[in-house]
Amino acid sequence: MLNYPVPFSLLLLVVLWLAARIGTFLRGRSPLKDDEREDFGVVQAATLTLLGLIIGFSFSMAVGRYDLRKNYEEAEANAIGTEYFRAGLLPATDAAVVRTLLRKYLELRVLFYRSRSASGQINQDTTRLQAEMWAAVQAPAVARPTPLNALAVSGMNDVLNSQGYTQAAWWNRIPVAAWTLMILIAGCSNLLVGYGERSALARSPLLFVLPLVVSISFLLIADIDSPSGGLIRIAPQNLESLSRSLP
Repeated sequence: MLNYPVPFSLLLLVVLWLAARIGTFLRGRSPLKDDEREDFGVVQAATLTLLGLIIGFSFSMAVGRYDLRKNYEEAEANAIGTEYFRAGLLPATDAAVVRTLLRKYLELRVLFYRSRSASGQINQDTTRLQAEMWAAVQAPAVARPTPLNALAVSGMNDVLNSQGYTQAAWWNRIPVAAWTLMILIAGCSNLLVGYGERSALARSPLLFVLPLVVSISFLLIADIDSPSGGLIRIAPQNLESLSRSLP
């Protein structure tokens, strides 16, 4: 569900609204006494404050991961562009092979960012092409171990490493356990709001406001935290710009 932020937020909206309605039901069965309302207000305010802090921290975590994925997209473009020109240090035949493979690899990396979901075929093609690129620079470097050939090998190593860093960044998301705890706290907060409202307000549409606001907040967090399934995604601007600029 976390890979589909919109359905996730809609489901969460229903759950939180039901939690608020359960609170109003419990209040009808066991209403607050006047001497209990002040203590209840303290607990309610503390719970809502905690919910707000958790939403803020979670948003910060999601934005940090989003920025990291953006930085790695830029790093990938820089590594591929650098290796494309370093390939000219190899013998002419080997340089042409390496550059052809790099162009195919660049197209595959753009497709990876544009894909709406993680594709096993894209990952398989990436692994196969990486092996071919490494073999293409390894052969001349072994045949003639010169500093110039070593520089081309080092650049190819950066290309392969940058893809690994990108993949790790896409896997690095807010843990499911953290989402579970946030949803539990949000449910308790809405239950307390429903339980603490007066009977006239309990039938008012205002009781729907807090579940709506919380679900929208979780939608934003889940959308930013989802690399390929959300509306806010990493655009391969640097990779596409590099693809257009390569001779």
